[in-house]
Amino acid sequence: MNHSFVRSISIGILFLVLSASIGCSKLTPEKIDELRIGMPYEEVVDLLGKPDSCEGAVGFKDCTWGDQKRYINVKFGGNSVVFFSSKGI
Repeated sequence: MNHSFVRSISIGILFLVLSASIGCSKLTPEKIDELRIGMPYEEVVDLLGKPDSCEGAVGFKDCTWGDQKRYINVKFGGNSVVFFSSKGI
């Protein structure tokens, strides 16, 4: 096989994999637009998937989807959204 052909195929496959992983992200402006104050935790998980981290105490929970550069953060009081913010989305 021609080395340039193999290289072109490899680059094409890499591009498809990267495009698929970026395209499937639930961290989008459209998802932020769907968040609402009062939304139950279960609906937020249905919308964004399982959070990457959650901390909480005495009826409050602070959950984050994403990492330090690109995230959606949701604060829950009881089982309902009381505040949310995002960065890099």
